[in-house]
Amino acid sequence: MKKVLYIILILVVIALIIPALMPNDFTVERQVNISRPVDVVFPMLKSLKTHNNWSVWASMDPDMKQEFRGTDGTVGFVSAWEGNDDVGKGEQEITAIIENQRIDFELRFIKPWEATNQVYLITDQLKDNATSVRWGLTGSMPYPMNAMMLFYNMEDEIGNDFDKGLQNLKNLIESMPMPEIIEPEINDNLVNTSDTIQ
Repeated sequence: MKKVLYIILILVVIALIIPALMPNDFTVERQVNISRPVDVVFPMLKSLKTHNNWSVWASMDPDMKQEFRGTDGTVGFVSAWEGNDDVGKGEQEITAIIENQRIDFELRFIKPWEATNQVYLITDQLKDNATSVRWGLTGSMPYPMNAMMLFYNMEDEIGNDFDKGLQNLKNLIESMPMPEIIEPEINDNLVNTSDTIQ
C-alpha cells in the first residue's frame, strides 16, 4: 500500500514541477502578402463585421448568433458571438487603430473556458502596390494550466487557423473589383445583427 502511495505522490510532484518549468506566455503570428495597396486592404481588416467573410471560425458555425455594440471600424466596437462547441462564446473589442498600419483587439473567451488574449493586425505597404498583413495573438496561461501546452500546440493549432483565414482574405480581396473592396459588402448569411445573445 505504501508503494502505491509513494507512486501517487511522485506523480503529483511531477505534475506540479513540469508546469513550473514551462513558459506561461505565448505568441502566434502568421503573415500573407496581398496584391492590393494598403488603403484598399485596411478597411477590410478594420471592419469586424466583414471578418465573417474570411475568418475560419465563422465558417465553423454559419448559424452562430452575433451581437454588435458601437460603431464598426472604430475603437470600442464589440463583436460578440455564441455558437456550437467549435466556436464557443466570447467577444472581441477594437482597442486601438493606427490608420493603414495597425489594429489592436482584446479577445475575450467565455465558453468553453474563460481567457483574455490580445490580437493584432499589422499592415505594411510593399512595392508594386502590394500589402503585407500580419495577424498575431498573444496571451498567458497561468500555472498549472500551462501544462496543457504539452498537449495543445498553440503555434500549430491557432497558427493553422490564421494561415487559412489570411489565405481566405487574400483570395477575397484579390478577386474583388477595386470599388467593392473600398466599400465591402457584408455577408448576410454569416452576419445576423438581429440576434441578441442572452
